[in-house]
Amino acid sequence: MARDPSRTEQATPKRIRDAREKGNVAKSQEVTKAVSILAGLLALFVCMGLLFDEMTRLFRYFLSIGATAAISDAGMAQMGMWISLSLAKMLLPVLLIITAAAFISLRAQVGKLWTTKVFEFKLEKFNPINGLKRMFFSLQTFIRLGKSLLQALFIGLAPLLVIKKEMPNFADLYYMDAFGVAVYILSISSKMVIYALVPMIAIAAADWWYTRWDYQENLKMTKDEVKDEHRQQEGDPQMKRHIRQKMMRMSARRMMQQIPKADVVITNPTHIAVALRYNAMEAPAPVVVAMGVDRVAEKIREIAREHHIPIRENKALARALYKQTEVGDTIPAELFQAVAIILAQIWKTKPPRQNPVS
Repeated sequence: MARDPSRTEQATPKRIRDAREKGNVAKSQEVTKAVSILAGLLALFVCMGLLFDEMTRLFRYFLSIGATAAISDAGMAQMGMWISLSLAKMLLPVLLIITAAAFISLRAQVGKLWTTKVFEFKLEKFNPINGLKRMFFSLQTFIRLGKSLLQALFIGLAPLLVIKKEMPNFADLYYMDAFGVAVYILSISSKMVIYALVPMIAIAAADWWYTRWDYQENLKMTKDEVKDEHRQQEGDPQMKRHIRQKMMRMSARRMMQQIPKADVVITNPTHIAVALRYNAMEAPAPVVVAMGVDRVAEKIREIAREHHIPIRENKALARALYKQTEVGDTIPAELFQAVAIILAQIWKTKPPRQNPVS
């Protein structure tokens, strides 16, 4: 199936997270298969001593005591239990190692993931038309077929190459005892597995790379999808702008309501206006109750004149207060003296609302 050419954007973290929650992850079955076979081969080598001891016990029993033992229901049940325990001792360690290797392989590819959404009933899975399309017209079908044919080819060639190479040594088997023959058979069997495993590892590596590439390509998004997702996560920009403007208007309204409580307004003289209030019972230093530039500064001066708040022009101080403070802040220590001089001049002609604590 051809991919949508409009999907040019890499998947966002949210899209990848949503896909993982649905069980859609990048994993290569060929990697798991190759790792499991390799782990099985290593497990056989590790457990060779245990396997040899258990098989020796079984053969000795059936070729000696078992051949002459009386047949009865109780005896057969006991023999079956004993054989089952022996087989469990031989197979369980190998199977556990293979299971652990397969689990580690999947965990390394997928990471920590647990979801039940893969078991959800979906009617489209039972659509025969879609099933036929996936079976005969899907790129994935041809890729899986190619991998299967390559694996079958290498698995078939491995015994052929090993047997052809070992043909001159077959005559020596006539002079070996049973133990020697068993060791020889295990040796050439290991070679067959290794010969088949090397190309399988190469196929697994290629399949791992292709699986991850195909996964990323399938998750790609259109530019509109990326915009829609950002809009959903961050909100509509127009709505956010409207809310921000509304909050700024409310903040400005509250700020204007504090100007009548100010002791002085410092100006630039026209571009900047900063209203200060000093009450030793409220703060240890004068507090900025309002500030603004241009039209806001003009509004601050207008309200100050309406409420007979003194307005003093001091360009350097007005600029410093506007740059270094915010509404609600106390003035910086380096500006104490400049502000104190202005407040002292005002209080000489007009007593403060509340005597400051010296």
